[in-house]
Amino acid sequence: MKIKSFLVIIFISSVLLNCKRVEEDSVVELITVEEMDSLLEMSKVQLIDVRTPGEYAQGYIEGAVNIDFRNENFEDLISKIDKTKPVIVYCARGGRSNKCSSYMKKAGFTKIYDLDGGITEWKFKKRKVIR
Repeated sequence: MKIKSFLVIIFISSVLLNCKRVEEDSVVELITVEEMDSLLEMSKVQLIDVRTPGEYAQGYIEGAVNIDFRNENFEDLISKIDKTKPVIVYCARGGRSNKCSSYMKKAGFTKIYDLDGGITEWKFKKRKVIR
């Protein structure tokens, strides 16, 4: 009986701790292509493409501003973005945008959306790309 009680307490504790982690990371939200479509239509969000200028020139999502995550001036460039307005970031597949989101969170941005799968997923879902 003591073992069952102990296991129940451990289970409940782990669930509560995981819920708290989700609340703490509510600044950054991984979104799907469909969710991004809705955000772009419904609200005024800032759209940032964190790929290289060469990748950007091959095609980008309409309205996106290119700020290369690997640029030595990245921190200065990203500091010019309004931290109080929601931001959507994307890259090719999601690696750089994930790192960028983490940096932006530490820099004080209030709401960051990270496109899951990046522009690769956007294209796969047959969404419009500007060339």
